Amino acid sequence: MPLPKEHLYTIDDIYALPDGQRAELIDGKIYDMAPPSPLHQELVLELSATLRNYIREKGGSCKVYPAPFAVFLNEDDKNYVEPDISVICSPEKLTDKGYAGAPDWVIEIVSPSSQRMDYLTKLFKYRTAGVREYWIVNPMTETVQVYSFEDTEDSTQFSFDDSIASGIYDGFVICIRELLK
Repeated sequence: MPLPKEHLYTIDDIYALPDGQRAELIDGKIYDMAPPSPLHQELVLELSATLRNYIREKGGSCKVYPAPFAVFLNEDDKNYVEPDISVICSPEKLTDKGYAGAPDWVIEIVSPSSQRMDYLTKLFKYRTAGVREYWIVNPMTETVQVYSFEDTEDSTQFSFDDSIASGIYDGFVICIRELLK
């Protein structure tokens, strides 16, 4: 007996969700998103503001977009994500609905319900889509996993007490613990 055919969803299905229901679409499968905790939101706010301020001070042209912000990762109708923080350096890919393509830098803040998604599914999707740098900030373990997908791929884990440098912004260094004071 053949296996039942799996239903593939599209971005139209995401837009048809009831108001207030947030979900992401990866390879045609819908993943519901839980509401963020106060600590999650504080980290998104502080990281976004610090990044924005750094880029402005250096006269950079990239922009920082905190969630909810639509990213059409593979520029198809089967992939729609809302990274916690997207750093966009190609403004020509911005549309009135979001961003068509891979952000240059993505930061995800882990929650108990998103660990598998952030460490496995999204890691693979971001890497293959062309994201240059990916940070996974985990408040539960107080660690930051930094992935660089440029010339020489690299992955390093830091604690919240460490000074963490960005691979795509020379001179940008941040300590997560300092942000939470």
